[in-house]
Amino acid sequence: MEHIAAFLLIIGCSEDLTQCRELPAPAPVFETIEDCDAELTYAFIDFVGAHPQGFDQCFEVDPLLTEADAEIVWEITGDGHLHASVEPIDGSEVVVASNLESDGTEAAEGR
Repeated sequence: MEHIAAFLLIIGCSEDLTQCRELPAPAPVFETIEDCDAELTYAFIDFVGAHPQGFDQCFEVDPLLTEADAEIVWEITGDGHLHASVEPIDGSEVVVASNLESDGTEAAEGR
């Protein structure tokens, strides 16, 4: 069984960020966050020009969560930040959350 420690999320949006949708990542799961980060540039290249605004982000996933029912929850804020988290389906707690800053750097925070 593959150990999943990171997930790649790609989002395409309209210019005004009112319409956004997940785009299929070529390889959405990775064993390490470093492996995922190395794939970021190549993963998004297929979508350049397809959407006026694009976001891609790697975020860590608690390996124990792969044993439970969970979902990826994301939003694009009005100021252009992608916020994503992996949450148990019952919603009792947020396991990992991170966001992409407007300057392209990644900032992670646990909740």
